[in-house]
Amino acid sequence: MIRPKIPVNPLPTGLVTPLVDPATTVEPHQGTAPVCGCPQTHAPDQSASRMQLPAVRLTPASLVAVVAGGAGLVLVVGAVLVSMLLAVAITGASVAVCAVVLRSLLNSRHHR
Repeated sequence: MIRPKIPVNPLPTGLVTPLVDPATTVEPHQGTAPVCGCPQTHAPDQSASRMQLPAVRLTPASLVAVVAGGAGLVLVVGAVLVSMLLAVAITGASVAVCAVVLRSLLNSRHHR
């Protein structure tokens, strides 16, 4: 009644061959005008050189700017990380000092 269409791959090649139902195959259009009357038309052939993206060209000045920007970014990130580490160290030290003061206050209270 209802059959799932599961991709079939008998060989371990990594390529998946889909299950094709011969009743639903579609023939491609031949020529420039659509045969079935649908509004689809084939795109004109373009040469391979037009389809490639243009290469990025770096001048010496732009290369220096990119290197300086990268170095600046590394320095800013490093400064932020060092300041966060310093904040954690100061907080830990202040908590330790508070713990020592509270312990001495509580011990002096019990000795009386």
